[in-house]
Amino acid sequence: MGGRLAGLLPGELNDEQTEVYRAITGGPRAAGPQAFALADEEGRLRGPFNAMLLSPTVGLAVQALGAAVRYGSVLDDRAREMAVLAVAAQWNSAFEREAHEAVGRAAGLTEPEMAALRTGAVPELADPAERAVVRAACAMLRRGALSDEEYADVASAVGERGLFELTTLVGYYSALALQLRVFAGEGP
Repeated sequence: MGGRLAGLLPGELNDEQTEVYRAITGGPRAAGPQAFALADEEGRLRGPFNAMLLSPTVGLAVQALGAAVRYGSVLDDRAREMAVLAVAAQWNSAFEREAHEAVGRAAGLTEPEMAALRTGAVPELADPAERAVVRAACAMLRRGALSDEEYADVASAVGERGLFELTTLVGYYSALALQLRVFAGEGP
């Protein structure tokens, strides 16, 4: 992981840490084509995942939440990845930006769309649901709330379930960005 927290090798983990490690490296993040590496060449977890080993009970719950917002959401892949990239831009998180731009490319995001998201802007989007999701994510990140109009727009586009999942996604990736700043020394 680098930064402030030493990365642990798989052989150095206790039983509880091993459970977290296996959930991350053997769960849905590891299935299918990988857009970014979860561990380094020696098996140390990368990015925010290494810090999850500090508290296996919390780490297991946090990684499960991440898996749920990525793989169990009604939000489509493009909308989800644009929301993650909006969080990365707000927090200036290089790890999240690099990881999720790779995932976003696989989901069909274009370079102009990602360039707009890097600046915190809403890209030109033809799909009204994508536009509503990104606008709502940006509003939540900037103001911590949605106006009645923004709420109605995104709820109409993706339903209240989708909006709940979006608020959870914004909170989850914001937590990861904070953990990256604290443990990896990823600065603002």
